[in-house]
Amino acid sequence: MAKEAIKDWTGRILGWVETRSNGDKVLTDFYGRILGFYRKGSDTTTDFSGRKVGTGDILMTLLR
Repeated sequence: MAKEAIKDWTGRILGWVETRSNGDKVLTDFYGRILGFYRKGSDTTTDFSGRKVGTGDILMTLLR
């Protein structure tokens, strides 16, 4: 598992993306709340409740 910080232009951390060994990703905000998931097997992005947001890895659109 690899965890990468997502920062704004000033260097402030907005959230984290954790990439799992199978290629799936989990997006959390600064406080650790899950915002969404990317599932590589189905190539879909879902929000925290499991609703499909779109096709492909578009996790960053969930980060506000």
